[in-house]
Formats: sequence, C-alpha cells, structure tokens
Amino acid sequence: MGAQIRVYKRRIKSVTATKKITKAMEMIAASRIVKAQRKVAASSPYATELTRAVTAVATGSNTQHPLTTEVEAPTRAAVLLVTSDRGLAGGYSSNAIKAAERLTARLTAEGKEVDAYVVGRKGVAYYGFRERKVADSWTGFTDSPTYADAKAIAAPLIEAVRKDTAEGGVDEVHIVFTEFVSMMTQTPVENRMLPLSLAEVSQSEAAENGKKGEILPLFDFEPSAEDVLDALLPRYVESRIYNALLQSAASEHAARRRAMKSATDNAEELIKSLTRLANAARQADITQEISEIVGGASALADATAGSDK
Repeated sequence: MGAQIRVYKRRIKSVTATKKITKAMEMIAASRIVKAQRKVAASSPYATELTRAVTAVATGSNTQHPLTTEVEAPTRAAVLLVTSDRGLAGGYSSNAIKAAERLTARLTAEGKEVDAYVVGRKGVAYYGFRERKVADSWTGFTDSPTYADAKAIAAPLIEAVRKDTAEGGVDEVHIVFTEFVSMMTQTPVENRMLPLSLAEVSQSEAAENGKKGEILPLFDFEPSAEDVLDALLPRYVESRIYNALLQSAASEHAARRRAMKSATDNAEELIKSLTRLANAARQADITQEISEIVGGASALADATAGSDK
C-alpha cells in the first residue's frame, strides 16, 4: 500500500504544478483582454468613418473602381483567415477554420476559384497538414497585432485585386475572423471586404443611427474621384484588417482565459479526488498494520499459553 500512496502523492504534486501554470495563464489572459478591448474601441471609429468616406466618394461619382464595383461574373476570390499562433485557447482557432471552410465551399459551389491567405500558426499548420496551397501566410503577432502587421497583410491582397484574373488576380476579397462580443461570447464571422457593398453600408448606418436614410452631400473631386478611391483603397483594406486582427486578439485572450479557468477548476477537482484516494489508501495501510500487530500479539499469547501447559 505504501507504493500506492507514493503514486498518489506524485500525481497530486504534478497536478498542483499544472494548476499553478494554468492559473497564471488565466490571469495573464485576463489582463491582456482589457488592453485588446481598448485597442478595438480605438480603431473602430476610424474604420467606420473611412468606410463612410469611401461610400461618399462612390455615390458621388460614376467611376468604375475595384473598391466599389462588382464584377458581373466573378471567377476568383481571396479568403483571408485569421487564427492564433498559440494553442490552449479552446475552440478559438478551430471555429474560425470551420467558418473559413464553409465560406470556401460556398464560393467554390458558385464556380469561383479560391485563394487562401492565412494569419496564425494554427491556420498555417491546418493547411500544411492537408497539403493545401496557401497564397500567403503571416505568423508571430496574433496576440498583439500592430497596424504595420495589417499593412503587410493588406499589400498582397490589394495587389491581387488590382490584377486581372488571367494574371492571378481576384475579383473578391473575403475575411474570416472571430468577433469579440463579450467575455463569454466570441463569434466567427465572415465579411466581404472588396468590392464594398454600398447598399449594405447604407443599411447598417441607418440601423445604427435609427434613420431610414441619409442624404450624402455633393462633392467635387480633385484631381478625380478615381484618384481619390485609389488613395482610399489601401487605407480602407488596412483599417478593416487591423480591426479584424484586434477583434481576433481580444477573442483569443478571452477564449484562452476561459479554457485556462476550466483547466484550473478541473485540476482542483482532480487534486481533491486524488487526496481522498491517498487518504483512503493510507487509512487502509494503517488498518492493515494494526491488524497485523493484533494478529501477531494474539499468536504470541497463544504460543505462550501452550508452553505453560
């Protein structure tokens, strides 16, 4: 029984060490969520106003531009998937990957060829394990993205939009990321970044403002509306990607905090269970020793009584 007690004590020590690690990771993730939320709140107004500016330019001119003009029969699309570099975040990355797979299947069913762009080691590993082609990938910054990271991601996407499909360009750009709703809820979403749907933008703004519609002012463009859209295109894509990266980072920290809290609670329950088993084994060992002592004393008394006769 002594060996069994040592096994229990060894397991209790191991689980206790694991509990300390998961508790520390939970506290770190909780502290990073607040910073990520602040960054999301700071970047959202810029992305919103930039979208309004693009809408104003597009509605105020008849310029055909890839930022706002849909192709009649699109044949190629780019899908940007945002995952995490690290694990231990529950189903955060797997849920985003599933959403990207559904989007890819839908686009393929529509007759479009899909180019995959992946952010995060988890997504890169997923595509690499299945030997699926990735147009470009980025890793190493998912838990704390910067605007420079968004700029680096946006560059090849903008270049692909400006190219003809015959030369490897794309007609549409979609993004799949995890939206931070609350500390307990993070939802994978898919949005089409390019071309920008002006009708959807107008409806969303009307819903936010509580108005049926808003008449945009008339503008004169210098040198031209097309040049203005050319200047706004990279800024628009970069801001949307940056906001998505920040949303995903906040979601990753929230998912990791929740997963580590669950792991810590499970470790506490396991320690209690192992402690009870160790106590039961020790009690059984003590009982056995007492029984052996009593049995030996009884045998010795019987032997002594027999020799006296």
